[in-house]
Amino acid sequence: MPFPRFAALLAGLVTLAFAPAADDAPVEIKLDKKGKIKATAPAGWKSEKPGNTLRSYQFRIPSGEEGVPDAEFIVMPNSSPVVDKSFPRWRTSFVVPEGTAAEDIGKVSKLDLPVGVGHVLDVTGTWKFKERPFDPKSKEEMRADYRVIWVILVDKNDEATHFRLSGPAKVVGKHQKEMEELLKALK
Repeated sequence: MPFPRFAALLAGLVTLAFAPAADDAPVEIKLDKKGKIKATAPAGWKSEKPGNTLRSYQFRIPSGEEGVPDAEFIVMPNSSPVVDKSFPRWRTSFVVPEGTAAEDIGKVSKLDLPVGVGHVLDVTGTWKFKERPFDPKSKEEMRADYRVIWVILVDKNDEATHFRLSGPAKVVGKHQKEMEELLKALK
């Protein structure tokens, strides 16, 4: 092969090797069927096929550290707007420290958002993770030093969407602000 053709081929391969993958393209998260309530996911969040039919979006958030699991962000539309039903159930997905009541674990707060109110539950500890929480056959994994931030967004039409950022506590801590910015960008 003559050198110029080889050089062109090599340049093409180098370009392909460093070109962003298709899943690196910005992903627009749309909450309503008409696509009026939307925001773009943060750069670096890797879009994945949702793990089940309850999820409309799922992202892997790289930890950036060898041996440290990645975080995950999921979006679940058409969910229950009833905070008093969801928060107690979510709290019990964590090991409750001795001498503490389940209703006392985690921090509860609210986010005033352009499209409604975000009800936030932020829990750190040992997460009794189940891939399918409502399936009694789903295996439970004990994940120590994990943090899960759940948000129930109740929009101005009383429609609810659930969001969950979960992973090792230090990884979630690094990406909490990105999640908040995403929620504040929904318009």
